[in-house]
Amino acid sequence: HALALPVENGVEVIRVAPKDGLLELTLGGPAAREPVIRCRRLVMATGRDGTGAPNIPDFVTHLPRGDLWAHSSDEIDFASLNGKRVGVVGVGASAVDNAAEALEAGCAECRLLIRRREMPTVNKMMGIGSYGLTAGFPDLPDAWRWRLLRYSFVTQTPAPRGSTLRVSRHDNAHFHFGAGIERVTRVGGGLRVATAGGRTFDLDFLILGTGFTVEPEARTELGPAAGKVRLWRDVYSPPPEEAHPELDLFPYLAPDFSFKERDANDAPWLSRVHCFNYGATLSMGKVSGDIPAVSEGAAFLARALASALYAEDIDRHWAALQAYDKPELLGDEWTPADAGC
Repeated sequence: HALALPVENGVEVIRVAPKDGLLELTLGGPAAREPVIRCRRLVMATGRDGTGAPNIPDFVTHLPRGDLWAHSSDEIDFASLNGKRVGVVGVGASAVDNAAEALEAGCAECRLLIRRREMPTVNKMMGIGSYGLTAGFPDLPDAWRWRLLRYSFVTQTPAPRGSTLRVSRHDNAHFHFGAGIERVTRVGGGLRVATAGGRTFDLDFLILGTGFTVEPEARTELGPAAGKVRLWRDVYSPPPEEAHPELDLFPYLAPDFSFKERDANDAPWLSRVHCFNYGATLSMGKVSGDIPAVSEGAAFLARALASALYAEDIDRHWAALQAYDKPELLGDEWTPADAGC
C-alpha cells in the first residue's frame, strides 16, 4: 500500500531467461497484460512446492487423478466425499487438515494410513528456536546445517494439537500406524489399499498428505538452466549415517537466497534469481515460509537486494552525491570573528 505496488493475480511465469543484462520473463495466464516483461532481480516466493513439485508416490500414478485420488495441495471437492470411505496418507499438518475437512464434509469414514509406528509429538526445532538460530543458521558450516535439518526431517514436525483434535473428535476417524502403503488397485468404482503387515482397506477416495519434493530440475521456468543449478550433493557429502537423498537435491544457495551455478560461467544469470521458498531451507534455515521467522527472512532478503542494487548503481549514486547541493545551514546562523580578535 505504501509504494502502490501492483499485484497481478491470474498471471504465471512460464520462462525466465537472460536478455541484454536483464532477466526476461515470459508470462501466461488469463490476466497477463503483457507477454514479456524484464527485471533486474527475480524473487521466487513460490511456497512449499516452489523449487519442486507435489510428491506423488508410484502407487497411485496408474490411477486417474481427481476421480480416485488427489494430493493435499489439489483443489478437492470435499462436499463430494459425503458418505464415502476416505483414506489419507500421512499424519503431517496437511494430511491431518485434509482428513478433518473430509470428516466435516460427512464422509462415511476416514482412515489415516501412517507409515510411522508412533505419532510424532515433539517439534524438535522449537527446542532450539531463537533469533540466534534464525540469524546464524546460514553462517554455520555445511556439516552443521545438514545435521540440524536432517534431524528435523527424520523426527518429523507433528501436526498442531488443535488440528489433530479436529480429526479425533469424530468416531469414524481411524489412525492406523505402521500402515505404509505397498499397493493400490482399482476394485469396481473404488480402491483397495494394501498396507504393511498384510492389512487391506477398501476406499472410495485417497488423499495424499505426502508433502513436496525439492528438485530444481523439475522447474520448467528456468528452462535448460534448471539443470545447471548447484545442489547440495554437488558440494557436501555427509557421513553415511546422515545420508538423506531428499536433502541432496536442495539448491545450494548464496547468502542472498540466490541460486549458484554448478559450473563457473555456465549460467551466471542464476545469481539474479532469489529462491525465497521451501527450497531455501537447507541453505538459509526455516525463514522463507514458516510462521516464526518468515518476517525475519523477508528482512534478510530485502537487505541483500537493496545492497546488490545499490552496488550495481554506484556510478549513479556517486553522481548524485556530487550534484547534491541542498544546504543544511543558510549562512545566517553565525557571525565570523575579526581576524584580530
